[in-house]
Amino acid sequence: MEIIRATKLAQQAGAYYVRIQAMARKHQLPLEEEFDEHDTPETHYIVAIDNFLPIATCRMYPIDDTQMMLGRIVVLPEYRHQGLGTKVVQEAEQWAKELGYKKAVVESRDNKVKFYESMGYTGDYSQKLTDGSFPCFRMERDL
Repeated sequence: MEIIRATKLAQQAGAYYVRIQAMARKHQLPLEEEFDEHDTPETHYIVAIDNFLPIATCRMYPIDDTQMMLGRIVVLPEYRHQGLGTKVVQEAEQWAKELGYKKAVVESRDNKVKFYESMGYTGDYSQKLTDGSFPCFRMERDL
């Protein structure tokens, strides 16, 4: 198993595959909801690969000159609870730091808050974000 920075089209397609299988299909989301204006050729993706198959992913894009948004962090159901979510987030944080960003930001689904807290993220839980398909909280951590 390896964690890669998806810099080639085929690797980025792997990120899309994981998101379609684990989110769009599972939650019956139209592709227009899963893939949005932040999925561009300039967007960075982390992909976990098992042999040649993509099994987990994280999307990252700049919010401003100091903050990088990490999102669409997804692990295929059969690979969950093996630490892959943590590994793709850690690789995304490292890449963001190398690119000069000072803070990582996530919009955590309410049932994933504890996962991000275990990685050092904090947030204001009095304000739920409801723009997307799921209620979320904004969380962040210094890199």
